[in-house]
Amino acid sequence: MTTASHGDDDIRVADAHVEYGSTNGRNIAIRPPMDYNGDISLPEVAMAQPLAKLDHAPDLATPEAAAAALRTFFRIADAWDLGNEQQRQLLGCGRSTFYEWKHGRVKRGLDNATLERLSHLFGIYAALQVLLPIPERAHAWLHRDNAAPLFGGKTALDRMLAGQVSDLYVVRQYLDAQRGGWS
Repeated sequence: MTTASHGDDDIRVADAHVEYGSTNGRNIAIRPPMDYNGDISLPEVAMAQPLAKLDHAPDLATPEAAAAALRTFFRIADAWDLGNEQQRQLLGCGRSTFYEWKHGRVKRGLDNATLERLSHLFGIYAALQVLLPIPERAHAWLHRDNAAPLFGGKTALDRMLAGQVSDLYVVRQYLDAQRGGWS
């Protein structure tokens, strides 16, 4: 056991190399002992096991993945109090496809355009949860007239329902900027 002292501070470190490297002499850098190859040896400390490597990326184009994404979308749409026509517009799909999906009948994976729409919608939902963690406030923001130039006095939902993927993107980007993050 090594004891490093500096003034009134004593630090006990099991077999570690202690360095003093600050300008005021109070900050201490502690690094574990290394063998001559630079390998760290900490026998008494349980090391975290590395994550198993995936041989392949998960396939988002499967019917199961599509069904899971759509279930999430419909839960968000319920939380936002959206009607069927609004939900269909956000998904950018036809009426019959929408009702098939709404009833859980997903026969194939989602196309890239729908996946992109869902990605933006999930990002919007997540950003609202960070910015306005009280659901009523997040819901109100989505449905309230907004003076930001991006919205032109209309609601964020109006912009999202304009029909283009880019409309979803700019709302997501706006919210991400408001919370200090990137999209």
